[in-house]
Amino acid sequence: MSEQNKVEEDRANSIKIILVGDSGTGKTNLIAVSAGMEFNANSLTTTSCSYIQKIINKDGKDYKINLWDTIGQEKYRSLTKIFLKDSKIVIFVYDITNRETFESLNFWKKIIDDVLGVGPLFGVVGNKNDLYYEEKVREEEGEEYANSIGAKFLLTSAKNDSKGFSKFIELMFEEYLSKSCDEVDRIESLVINRIPKKKRNKCC
Repeated sequence: MSEQNKVEEDRANSIKIILVGDSGTGKTNLIAVSAGMEFNANSLTTTSCSYIQKIINKDGKDYKINLWDTIGQEKYRSLTKIFLKDSKIVIFVYDITNRETFESLNFWKKIIDDVLGVGPLFGVVGNKNDLYYEEKVREEEGEEYANSIGAKFLLTSAKNDSKGFSKFIELMFEEYLSKSCDEVDRIESLVINRIPKKKRNKCC
């Protein structure tokens, strides 16, 4: 395999997943525990964009899943657009104990639509379910919002359900692969159907 082909294959097998949402919703911890790290209740607010890479093997092929953690603070929100490029999956995160973070999802969705259009897959995650007794956003509301934007929904806790978000990422990844394969099949079908009959290869 040539160096160029290897670069193209690596790019094709790298999937960028970006988490967006207000500061304090737990995006950093969700990413950390999904990568096998420990939950840190004292983690500081992210003031830059960083990512953690996971490897998922599917049908004998390794895929690099790059989980990006964006800035959620109000004063940095405009900078988030810089890091959205090439995102294949966008996950909106809110804190179930803070209704304002849920109501902000429309703001984040508008940014995504403005920058990425209709390309990425969407997920919605209600975090901090371990604090259910302080709930300000009901699960049904989260599900309803997810359905309204065609997204998968997860209610979880980065603190008590370390595997929950990781499984959610895998489900989103599998849906992305399925969508990509369907799109390739559709394009190939269009190309074949556009070939004039006299130019098509005959069999036998």
